[in-house]
Amino acid sequence: MTPLQLATLGGCGLRIGAYPGFSYDARGGGGQAQLGVSGSDGRCSVVFDPAGLTIPPLTWRTTRFLGLPLPPGLCIAIEAQELAGSLDPRSGGLELRFTALFHCSFGRIYRPPALRIATTLATGRATGQRHRAEGTALQSDGSALLVGVARVEPSGDAWLDRFLGLPDEALAALRCRFSWPDGSCAGDGRAIT
Repeated sequence: MTPLQLATLGGCGLRIGAYPGFSYDARGGGGQAQLGVSGSDGRCSVVFDPAGLTIPPLTWRTTRFLGLPLPPGLCIAIEAQELAGSLDPRSGGLELRFTALFHCSFGRIYRPPALRIATTLATGRATGQRHRAEGTALQSDGSALLVGVARVEPSGDAWLDRFLGLPDEALAALRCRFSWPDGSCAGDGRAIT
């Protein structure tokens, strides 16, 4: 097994339902994965430890909506539960299953149940009924753009579900950088280009 380090970057985005997109600066987040041996198709397994995966919350410091920061006190914390999938070292393509709980809060006044999001974050095309985006494969510096469309089910909180128009779908765009000790996949010497 070969360690793989993920660092999240600025220039990320999020859309939910019919609302315009949020711009999101995810710098400072990341985690470590293990690259597995290549399969018969040449792809390597990628498994992150969710306990060690940090994703910065959406707050007035990190997130803008219609060009303005989120209201002070509003926070959307992201609790990762799974980030795992595969890497094609020949093309730089990534497909990662992502499951997380999104905890919304407004100070101590309002804390509805978490929204559970499950999607595939990939460097290819993500297409839903409402949203679509195109990712970018791993570049020579290890940077990539992962995109995914997820179905968002109601939280059970009547006000939040009505405000967001749930059920609906969301689109995530995550800019990130991957690095590993020798630049190879599973130590087999095949560098990502």
